[in-house]
Amino acid sequence: MSSMKIGEVAKLSGTGIETIRYYERQGLLLEPERRPSGYRQFDETTVERLSYIRQAKELGFTLAEIRELLELSFAHSDCSHIHQRAEDKIRDIENKIRSLQQMKRSLRKIEEHCKTHNLPADCPLVHTSQRRTPN
Repeated sequence: MSSMKIGEVAKLSGTGIETIRYYERQGLLLEPERRPSGYRQFDETTVERLSYIRQAKELGFTLAEIRELLELSFAHSDCSHIHQRAEDKIRDIENKIRSLQQMKRSLRKIEEHCKTHNLPADCPLVHTSQRRTPN
């Protein structure tokens, strides 16, 4: 399976054809060679790279960060730069978790308020949305 069309790569990697084309335009995938017929021909490394991109996305990395990780993996002989990016992402995730926990606490307070004051006029969410609605 050394030479594959985009449909085969899509099937093997579980990635949509349009997504593969998008990743090509974004520089996440190397530009494939073309057959005499004009079809792009991909190899197994494209499938592996797509798997890497999917895994990195699942870990919360943006496409820009993934591009940087891919560049770093080829540019440096050790993993210190990649390790630093992972630490940065962990801090980012921890900050998001704290923010989400604060949002959850705020919503719990509103929920408790709504249980004891069952009128829309007493609901903090209704008051907030009414204040923000332009006249």
